[in-house]
Amino acid sequence: MVDAISPSRSPSVPPPPSSQPPSSRSVDRSRRLARAFKAIILGATALVLAGLLAGTAPGRYASAWTYGKVRRGIASLTGSGDDRAWVDEEWRRRRLFDMDQARVKLRAAYDGYDGKLQALVRAAGLDPDHALLRWGNFDKALLLPATVFEPDDSGRSYRFRPNFRSIWVRNLKSRGGVLAYFPIPDTPVVLKLAEDAGASIVRESIQTTNSWGLRGGEPDGSAELRGIVLGDSYMQGLFVADDQTPSECLERVLADRFGSTVDVLNTGHLGYSPEQEYFTLLEYADRFPPKFVILSLFANDFGDLFEVLEGWADWEENRHWIGKIAEFCAGRNVPLLIVPAPWVNHVEGPRRTAHYPGRIPDIVPESAVYFDPMEDFVEAQDREVEARRARGEPTTPSPLFNGKLGDGHFSPLGCRVWAESVGRRLARILERDAARARP
Repeated sequence: MVDAISPSRSPSVPPPPSSQPPSSRSVDRSRRLARAFKAIILGATALVLAGLLAGTAPGRYASAWTYGKVRRGIASLTGSGDDRAWVDEEWRRRRLFDMDQARVKLRAAYDGYDGKLQALVRAAGLDPDHALLRWGNFDKALLLPATVFEPDDSGRSYRFRPNFRSIWVRNLKSRGGVLAYFPIPDTPVVLKLAEDAGASIVRESIQTTNSWGLRGGEPDGSAELRGIVLGDSYMQGLFVADDQTPSECLERVLADRFGSTVDVLNTGHLGYSPEQEYFTLLEYADRFPPKFVILSLFANDFGDLFEVLEGWADWEENRHWIGKIAEFCAGRNVPLLIVPAPWVNHVEGPRRTAHYPGRIPDIVPESAVYFDPMEDFVEAQDREVEARRARGEPTTPSPLFNGKLGDGHFSPLGCRVWAESVGRRLARILERDAARARP
């Protein structure tokens, strides 16, 4: 108040006059009162809505999630920091709720399947009594076949079963007319069920896992150059053979470049995001000490694919987990290369990459190296299109992606382009570090 007496001022000395005219002070006071009144109204409304919603499961979830967000906002405004335990608890609450809701929907969908489709999903471990419902793709509930995947509560959510052989089926008409695709056990009995259900079997997509539960052969800890690739379905390699995945192609590129034995551990799992990839790195880095680590990212690591492309993304959450990966690598003096996977629409059409991958460098720690292979993909696309045109062949869909299967992941050619591009950049980093280490 302008007429208050300061403890440090003598009561006999009048306070200095305010520099603001009375009319201005009155306006400011009115604005403050209006803001306070609005805040009270909003707060009361929120409490009423919370009370109305708390009686339902979605309401309880929404109330708890909103409370957590408000708490984090207050912590940010007051400068008290962001309590990571509270953040993790928010994510846990949300994921449990989403998986519970997904299980209810799964039961309803399964009941609507015909007998042949029910027989197939039972054999694959996708029926309501056996399906693996876990969180993935950053903020989604994923339905996974229990025959191919198993739960992992160490932070990875789920993982491949070790020593297992599977194959992909597609074009299954699920409820609502959506065409589904998923891996199934590669056995004569299950394949026959897939044919009876009208599924298309992608013969070239056979996938085997080793004793570590990773795609590829047994790890060679004695290799002169060892690396770990962290990533999602792009690195796992969808609809391509075991020897055509990006990691396998990179292994061959580096072996040719350095003339030494190379082993690249492919830890890619469909639906993984940096949080799961961090815990994957913790699991394998001691068993397979790497000379380099590659972290592959995609737009759905930050939210819904199309929302991220429009700029609606949670960059801060993955800043945390990418930072954890970078900190781990820096602590072991292992170079970390962060590589966004090109999206097919950006290669074939307009390059609207302002948000993805344009925003990623903003959250990459200084200790890591960022590399975007987009230009190499565009050049390879141009070469292939010209070659097709010269042969009188269709120029679409892109030969670098699985467009012929209605899928946007790398084709065998796309895997090779990725490996050659990333391999060149990685080789320069390794050669630079080796030169610095020499006397």
